[in-house]
Amino acid sequence: MSFVAEFKQFALRGNVVDLAVGVVIGAAFGKIVTSLVDNIIMPPIGWLIGGIDFSDWKWVLKPADAVAKKAEVAVQYGVFINVLIQFVIVAIAIFIVVKAINRLTRREEEAPAAPAADVVLLTEIRDLLRSQQGR
Repeated sequence: MSFVAEFKQFALRGNVVDLAVGVVIGAAFGKIVTSLVDNIIMPPIGWLIGGIDFSDWKWVLKPADAVAKKAEVAVQYGVFINVLIQFVIVAIAIFIVVKAINRLTRREEEAPAAPAADVVLLTEIRDLLRSQQGR
């Protein structure tokens, strides 16, 4: 099989297409959550704790030098806190979506599995022996 034909077979498989759609929707959902956290959730939290914006929290390792035109070197742990909050919101949202989907697609009660062929054969032999003994 040629490389192009093999790649076409791989790319057009249902799972790959479903995965691609999921990634695109996930990226768009990520932007929505980022906006939700940055613009709606964090301002009231910052206001409640005294007007502090988490994204401004940082630990400056080396201050900026305007003369040498060098930017500051800082550990921005406030941005990390924002990302953690975004993760928690995404995790809760995904949990709710999965729970709703599971509720909508309740599996039908599985029918009891048919007995294996050897069990059926042994049952027939038992019944035949019982019938012969009863004569």
